[in-house]
Amino acid sequence: MAGHEFPESADGRPLAESAAVPEPAPASRHACDPAFRHGVVVGFDGSVSSERALSYAIGMARRNHSSLIIVHVANRLPATVWAGCEPPVFVDVPDHRTEVLGLELSCADHLAEISWVLVERGGDICHELEEVGREYEADAIVVGGTHGLAGRIFGSVAGRLARRAQRPVVVVP
Repeated sequence: MAGHEFPESADGRPLAESAAVPEPAPASRHACDPAFRHGVVVGFDGSVSSERALSYAIGMARRNHSSLIIVHVANRLPATVWAGCEPPVFVDVPDHRTEVLGLELSCADHLAEISWVLVERGGDICHELEEVGREYEADAIVVGGTHGLAGRIFGSVAGRLARRAQRPVVVVP
């Protein structure tokens, strides 16, 4: 057979193509620790409302005997502000706030009795919280409510997330 050969078995007979070893499925975007599956995802940026959301999420994880996935979404700024070009291009801004938040959280007494992990992402807050929730198969996503003018004009993260999420969203006032 010119150009194509079938692999042979130990006894010399050709193996059928269906007996070939299947290729492994592509790995997911981020491998997550199975210990954090079905945990509680909470958005955290160090603000007062996110601190209240974190406190509620800690209590929720304790009651459910689950873990806590704390998500900090780093800043992305539109490059069109400086360049004046279209379409909008987003630039990742180095955000050292995640390191600071991680240090603060590791020293927090109220997190000592619960399994938790800090996940940093960049991009749209709603999308990233939902994505982390999907990856960890989270039971719920907890976010703090916004009371500012920007939230009323542009729509709050909590409101946008509640409309599009595929799992329960808890908004802590």
